[in-house]
Amino acid sequence: MTPASEDSNVSQPRFVTDPLTGRETVVVASRQSRPNLPDRGCPFCPGGLEAPEPYETRWFTNRWPALGDARCEVVLYSPEHHASFWSLGVDGACRVIDLWAERTRELGSRDDVDYVLIFENRGPEVGATIAHPHGQIYAFADVPPAVSNELDHGSLDLPPTDDPRVVSAVGDWVAWIPDAATYPYEMRIGNRGDIGSLTDMDLDRVGLASVLVDVLARLDQFFDEPTPYMLWIHQTPTDGKAWPSARLHFHIVPLRRAGGVTRFVAAAELGAEVYFNPVEPERAARDLRTQPGAL
Repeated sequence: MTPASEDSNVSQPRFVTDPLTGRETVVVASRQSRPNLPDRGCPFCPGGLEAPEPYETRWFTNRWPALGDARCEVVLYSPEHHASFWSLGVDGACRVIDLWAERTRELGSRDDVDYVLIFENRGPEVGATIAHPHGQIYAFADVPPAVSNELDHGSLDLPPTDDPRVVSAVGDWVAWIPDAATYPYEMRIGNRGDIGSLTDMDLDRVGLASVLVDVLARLDQFFDEPTPYMLWIHQTPTDGKAWPSARLHFHIVPLRRAGGVTRFVAAAELGAEVYFNPVEPERAARDLRTQPGAL
């Protein structure tokens, strides 16, 4: 990875709304020139370009941002290049959660930020160009459509602990396969309380870390590989408005439908926005429950 050139920053992100679908796209021409792989070594390892000093966790502003005005950050989970999120253990995961909360608080305090989205893309199948364990944060000027839709119409609908769709539970934190999963082994993690944000004082971060580490371990164990997945966190907007329905929760979307078999979203699904899942949610949960996990 090399520092951004002057040309890479000439084109600022441009927000465009499709008049046919109403869908918003951000055109970011500068990201077309970002490197696919580091030029020399790993920039996220201690002593590398983005981590010159030793660290446990670390954040920095993304050199190749999808949004302008220092709205895109990278979060390093560990100095260990070959670690994964679940291999950090509960203590290591708590350190990451603490950093997520710190950055949510800091970015959310900006007058020009209405929503802080934390996410991770793991594996080259989802475009992760560096294997070192890391995630990202985008600070949006407005509440994104997917979040707005959940807040307006959605229900987190946590199942009881003995529901066959439940994969793991610790305290008030529950991980389960949703009935309408788009990807067969897609999971959600939620809390039975009224936790709205990572910054809430009542957040049981040990319980959250325990469930998160456990289910991510089960994915790798079941698929017998470092499973490619997308993970994102939905929480209360930071626009200063009252959001009584907002509840902190995680979406985890593995790209596999079986060992070594990718679940592709095809034309009939994108064309209709109706999705076809080949695995029963109860079966997917049972598959993951049979694994040893990390607790």
